[in-house]
Amino acid sequence: MEDLLREYLPIVIFIGLAIALGLVFIFAALILAVRNPDPEKVSAYECGFNAFDDARMKFDVRFYLVSILFIIFDLEIAFLFPWAVAFKDLSMTGFWSMMVFLGVLTVGFAYEWKKGALEWA
Repeated sequence: MEDLLREYLPIVIFIGLAIALGLVFIFAALILAVRNPDPEKVSAYECGFNAFDDARMKFDVRFYLVSILFIIFDLEIAFLFPWAVAFKDLSMTGFWSMMVFLGVLTVGFAYEWKKGALEWA
């Protein structure tokens, strides 16, 4: 039993150090952080509307449309990495399957562009 516990000792030490380091960073941020946000920091930069307004107010949905489109296209592009790594071992079926995938991606991008979903103003 002692040998089994000795094998897990590095894992326990690693977890302990990770927790201790995380707590040090959290408490350092609480102690050292500057607490005077300027108007630029609390502006409507990230979400398209003011952060501390009424929750039932009307808001522009274009921000969410652009963010969802970014996530969709970003995830689709992520499929290119494994394909590129295994490119030399692919058959013609694998090659043309990716060409069809890229074609669909390009048609979708052109459709979104034509519909004006990528224009903010």
